[in-house]
Amino acid sequence: MTVRTTGRVEVQTLGFLYRERARPAWVRRQACAWRLAVATVCLGAFMGQLDASIVTLAYGSLREDFGASLAAVEWVSLAYLLTLVALLIPAGRLSDAHGRKLFYLYGFLLFTAASAACGLAGSLALLVGCRVAQAAGAALMQANSVALVTTTAPRGKARAGLGAQAAAQALGLALGPTVGGALVSTVGWRWVFGINVPIGLAALVAGHYLLPRTRARTPVGDFDWPGLVLLAAATSGLLLALSTASGLDVPGWAVAVLAVVAVAAACGFVVRQRRAASPLLDLRLLRVRAVSTGLFGALCGYLTLFGPLVLVPVALTRDGTSELTAGFVLTALPVGFALAATGADKVLPSGLSDRTRCLSGALLATGALAALAVLPMAVPWPVLPLMALGLGLGLFTPANNALIMGAVPANVSGTGGGLVNMARGLGTALGVALVGLALFLGGPHGDRWAALTLLAVSLLMAAAAGPREGRRIRCLHGRAAALHPWAPVQRIHDRRHDRRDRHECHDRRR
Repeated sequence: MTVRTTGRVEVQTLGFLYRERARPAWVRRQACAWRLAVATVCLGAFMGQLDASIVTLAYGSLREDFGASLAAVEWVSLAYLLTLVALLIPAGRLSDAHGRKLFYLYGFLLFTAASAACGLAGSLALLVGCRVAQAAGAALMQANSVALVTTTAPRGKARAGLGAQAAAQALGLALGPTVGGALVSTVGWRWVFGINVPIGLAALVAGHYLLPRTRARTPVGDFDWPGLVLLAAATSGLLLALSTASGLDVPGWAVAVLAVVAVAAACGFVVRQRRAASPLLDLRLLRVRAVSTGLFGALCGYLTLFGPLVLVPVALTRDGTSELTAGFVLTALPVGFALAATGADKVLPSGLSDRTRCLSGALLATGALAALAVLPMAVPWPVLPLMALGLGLGLFTPANNALIMGAVPANVSGTGGGLVNMARGLGTALGVALVGLALFLGGPHGDRWAALTLLAVSLLMAAAAGPREGRRIRCLHGRAAALHPWAPVQRIHDRRHDRRDRHECHDRRR
């Protein structure tokens, strides 16, 4: 009896570790409560993109301190991105079941602690290991960021909330090159990671008091560990193959082996998701055209956004330009992104559809990359093309995200948000890897080949821009995980069913 009582007391004592807390009543009563929640999510978006854009400015210092090649140093970014891509979908699934606020706050905690460890790393291998832990925390945050915005914002305000999140990301990107260049040039690369610590502590406090609890949850059943392993193998094999071809010190035959592993694992992942009783990814979501085409567009958009973050600093510093000057030049890209993401609604006609915004932004980005491929890669020539590229992507991204999330059922919005962020993460990783490959294979003309590669991707983004709204799954109920993933998607016409689905699936703001 004593043992049972002690165990019960321990469970009650530790309950706060796995139980979501409601916002204070005075916060819930505020008319701007949803804005406060979105602002809190924006802190995470800001910190994640600040970290992503700062790290590329430290490549030169890392190569000097650790005596490593560019292909090896790239793994400071690639290890982070691989882990992020592999964990986004499972993090979204678990968050849908156990609480998005809970996982979001734990993500902040892990990300902040790992950032401090990165700043103290004594070797390149240890730094890469700490970046893996940092990415695990980022996955818990990013898998829930889009879902927290769309389920908290009132009807008709989702695009505004996503625009604010995109603006926070753009601000992090905009400050990253300048702040990164200044930190690397003055106090050293370790502070590139240390700057995350105070921001993370502030975000933890804000999230505890301002984020709402999760009201609509979807049980996940048995977790699909084989699916997770296959997904990680597919993404890791692809990026390892690209990195090996970029000059990593491994045998040449390893490229073909890694490519075969990536293809086999990808095929195995699809087969596993079709047969699993509780799949990691419900493939019925991808049968909706707005989701599948939009995710491909998101991948291409982030590839063209992050590719120049590697290309421009490497090309400029190779010719003797300082990291600080390269950072100032590179700032034009995220500044343009921020201006478009925040100001597009004030400049463009109110009736302009998301599809038209996507197509316009993609075409503007394509023209900018064509100019970047032709103009000299020397100060100040890249500034205007980078600004135009940022404007195009800032117009494209919020509208593309709104189209995707508008077609995802509310009770699996965490999974949908995980898909969006997985596309972003994979696009970012491919941007780093493809640009590194082009720089290595192109020799003295590598910057031109890299720019042409980004131009080809932007053409694919333009082709995929503006997916039709198409069919939408209104709600995936608790037993939907047991259904065959390729079951037909039925559009619900009965108004009584629509009212019932809204009642069961949409979060009540608390």
